Amino acid sequence: MTKDIVVFIILSTVLFFVAGCGEVSPKPVEPPTAELPKVEHPEPEPPKPRPAETKPAVPEPNEVETIPKVTFHDKCADILKNHVDDKGMVDYKILDRKKLELKNLLDEFNNLDPNVYNSWPKEDKIAFWINAYNIQMLRIITDNYPIESTRFHRLIWPPNSIRHIQPRSEIRASKWNKYKFLVMGEQFTLAEIEQRFFRKEFDEPRVFFAVSHASRSGPPLRNEPYYGCKLYEQLDNQTKRFLSNPLAFRIDRKEQMVRLSAIFQPTWYGKEFIHKYGTDKGFKDHPPTVRAVLNFITNYISPNDVSFLEVGSYSVEYIKYDWRLNE
Repeated sequence: MTKDIVVFIILSTVLFFVAGCGEVSPKPVEPPTAELPKVEHPEPEPPKPRPAETKPAVPEPNEVETIPKVTFHDKCADILKNHVDDKGMVDYKILDRKKLELKNLLDEFNNLDPNVYNSWPKEDKIAFWINAYNIQMLRIITDNYPIESTRFHRLIWPPNSIRHIQPRSEIRASKWNKYKFLVMGEQFTLAEIEQRFFRKEFDEPRVFFAVSHASRSGPPLRNEPYYGCKLYEQLDNQTKRFLSNPLAFRIDRKEQMVRLSAIFQPTWYGKEFIHKYGTDKGFKDHPPTVRAVLNFITNYISPNDVSFLEVGSYSVEYIKYDWRLNE
């Protein structure tokens, strides 16, 4: 009996406890958190500019911009290449049959638009007038070829001297004043081109070694046109070629004499060197024109000759001009 009472009490207690407590939800178990490895993402590259957005390269200060070639000068190439040799001698016998080609070539100078000419750099303008001058000189000679002479005048000058061409009393560019031609619609003579462009506008005395005198003592005629893109190289080369000719420059140390081409005389081209090459520091025994010419020449001769000109004791005389035709 007592045993039954104890069992009853235990069961009643269990039932009471179960009935009095709410439902307990099991606490969720959190899985262990594994530390994920850090992923380093590369920084995005800046977008490349489109071709249209690419800025043109700016030349460095030491870079020399090339002067673009003006193709007009090419018009003179065939005449010069085909009829002038490497020594500056002209085949006038064949060129005499090409008078129509010379006329057509000179027409190109007349037909050039002045606006096109004005757009050119200074170097191409100089080249243009040198080429015009030389082509006109070729035409003048072919118009007088073969050179006619009288028996009397052949006693004075060789048969092929251009002094026989009228007017016989005139020399230098003024000799050709009656031979006028048109350039860009304006009438010119060779003397006017010399005075207006070579002596005044351009102030480049080396030009006088580039223009043809159609004679043996004159500067050699180049067998290519002059170009602005290489003008100064051509002028330097012409100067060296001219001064290498004994008819242009020579030193006689035994006689203590320096002989210069007649074109260096003050009454010819000599004064044109004073502005750029005049000096009071050297060559003091000589007048201003001679000092300027000697100072200029020292840029193109051997060191031994330079030394003689700078510190030697000598006189200067001009070489008799040879007017024989350059053929």
